[in-house]
Order: sequence, then structure tokens, then C-alpha cells
Amino acid sequence: MAKKFICEQCGQTFEAASKPDKCPICGADSSKIKEVKSKGINTNGNVYTFCYAAVMVIIVAFLLAFVASALKDTQEANVANDTKGQILSALGYDKAAINVADVYAEQVQDNLFEAGELKPYEGKFNTTYGSLIKNGELHVFTGTTANGEQAYVLPVVGRGLWGGLWGYIAVNEAKDKVLGTYFYHESETAGLGARISEKWFQDQFIGKPIFGEDGEVALTVVKAGSAQQENEVDGVTGATLTSNGVAAMVKDGLSAYKNFLGVADCTCEEDAECSEEDSEETDVEQ
Repeated sequence: MAKKFICEQCGQTFEAASKPDKCPICGADSSKIKEVKSKGINTNGNVYTFCYAAVMVIIVAFLLAFVASALKDTQEANVANDTKGQILSALGYDKAAINVADVYAEQVQDNLFEAGELKPYEGKFNTTYGSLIKNGELHVFTGTTANGEQAYVLPVVGRGLWGGLWGYIAVNEAKDKVLGTYFYHESETAGLGARISEKWFQDQFIGKPIFGEDGEVALTVVKAGSAQQENEVDGVTGATLTSNGVAAMVKDGLSAYKNFLGVADCTCEEDAECSEEDSEETDVEQ
């Protein structure tokens, strides 16, 4: 690295790798030549490099934190809007062709199933339901399908080959058949397990009965090409484990809502008539 020197005889400065025997400008003896010591920062030193890197890391971290904080509300709104679009997809709407926020507000109501009845949910809109279902907080979305049918949409969660699975199942007003579904995944293999998010797979569930003759959830996913029963859906070819994951998710998810799905609506003209009939049935069973 070049050093800076000054000649006391001619007063000129110059750079050289080491102190020369003579001044290259006036030829003065080396005794007249002095090295000029720099009082600035040594930008080639390790200390400077470390300090510079540390400062840049702090600045970048601060900027990222600031941007994340500034965009938090927008990000949460986008996630909520996407979740609403998934619910509408289960109801048969093409979320890419509609204004999701407007259609959801017009067509869907978020409810909680508590103490045997639906109650409007007035809290913050949720975008994940795994822990809620596990804790007994059962959300039921009431709405109208793209075909004008009244429906209930139930969130379901599970696990595939590589990560989490989730979806929404729309059931008819009688609560015994599927009107539509939406499934997605965290990290399933493209072209294989990831195909559960494709329309052809999801449409197989439409019209399928939920329960078997024993009153248990019978809707399931079987090996590709082997579906024979009315409540069976063909899985994805080459993605047996993901298909099994969807089957478990559907069964466990719908089973969590079994009390809701098993609630029969009272169609009598007067509540007293219903109570009387229920009492007679109870006496017979006893």
C-alpha cells in the first residue's frame, strides 16, 4: 500500500511504497523526507470493516422492521381477503372473477356453534382455524352458493405429506350432503399432492353424502381409480399420503362438527308440538 511523504526542502508531497533515498521532485537527501501520518480512518483495517458491517446491519434491520410495521395492516387485510375468497370458492364462486370483499359481505355470515345453536360471531375475522377447532370454538359460515342454495361452510384442517392442509366444506341446508369444497396445502409436491387444490379434485365431493348408515362420517378419499361407494372420492394418482391426509382431514373435521350436523331443524308450526313429539320419542326409547 502506498504511503505519503513530504520533502522539507521543496515542500512537495508524493506517494511511494517506502521512503526513497532522494526526493523524486527536487532530489533532496532522504534526511529531508518525512512520512506523512494520516489522521483519518484507515478504511483498509479490520476494525473499520467490522464497524461498517455492524452499522449497515443495524440500519437494514431497522428499515425492515419499519416497513413490516407500516405494511402490517395491509398484509393482514390481504390474508383475510384471501381467506374469504377460499370460503366463497367452497360456495361455488370464482374468486378471481368477483370482488371478494363485497360478495362475502353480501352472502356470508360468520357464526359460532355454541350450546346447540348458531350465534353470530362478532370478533375479529380469523384466517386459521386449527387451534380454534381444537379448543372447541366451532365457526360455521352461513351463506348462499353461486347457484342460490342455502349452505353451511365448515373449516377443516389436517396434515399432508410435507406440511399442513386446510380447507372449507360447504354442506346443504339439510346438513347431509356436500355442495362444494376448497382445499389447499402448505408444501405438497407440485404435480402430485399439490393437485388437491385443483378444481377437478374438489368437484368430486359435490353431491356426496356425509354420513353412513351408522350415523358416522363416511365421506372419504380412497386410492385413485378405486372409488365405488357413493361417499368415496378418488385420490390423486401418485400422492397416496397426501390423499390419505385429505381423507383424515375431512373425517376429523366433519366429526368435530357432528353435533351441529346432527341437529335437526324444528319444522313444526308450534314449539309445543315439537316438545310433545320429543317427549313421546323419549318415552318409547326408555
